[in-house]
Amino acid sequence: MTGRRSLNAFSTSQDIEFGREAYTQVLTGQKVVSTGKNHEMVTRAMTRLAAVADDAGYEWEVSLIQDDATVNAFALPGGKMAVYTGILPVCQGETGLAVVMGHEIGHVVARHGTERMTSTLGFDVLLSLLNIGDYTQLAQMGLDVILNLPNGRAQESEADEIGLIYMARAGYDPREAIAFWERMESLSGGGPPEFLSTHPSHETRIENLKAQLPAALEVWQRAGGGRP
Repeated sequence: MTGRRSLNAFSTSQDIEFGREAYTQVLTGQKVVSTGKNHEMVTRAMTRLAAVADDAGYEWEVSLIQDDATVNAFALPGGKMAVYTGILPVCQGETGLAVVMGHEIGHVVARHGTERMTSTLGFDVLLSLLNIGDYTQLAQMGLDVILNLPNGRAQESEADEIGLIYMARAGYDPREAIAFWERMESLSGGGPPEFLSTHPSHETRIENLKAQLPAALEVWQRAGGGRP
């Protein structure tokens, strides 16, 4: 969607294989919420957003993890996502949740996770593991890069831009993106929440979103936004 080119050792099918293995590892020992209104909201938002995403055969799936102290969400290559209950109060409803999930889907579609693995772990190392299909070791190596190391500014800007369009396509008011990031920034007084530590916010984020908002509003209106 943005036209930026990048170096990536993975194919999209390998993104999916990696994501499956990494998802199994990262959810081990977590308390996954499988019923209730919050679960239904998260599932509904994923369904709506995935339906309008630029899909390369990804396996879209979301888990809601019961952890009120963790203000975070993440997505893995290939379409697997997790949302922690701690971020729901900041979302203040489904539209705010669509900001978070649209942003994470933007990372998936732009293939930021395996792009970062390629630059951090090395093309040759990854190719050797991919050639023998060792996704267990790839997941062990890659999860630290994807979940704990911050994205670059270009990746963050792309995820913001893509997520804004996707939420608008799905019928969510894109103006909520600005309000959400303002609320998220307000939590930084005692140190940034985990969502900001791995998705670094910079001074121009909200200004960029405001600049992109008119185009997103047009998309939202074409999708029926604002109509009774």
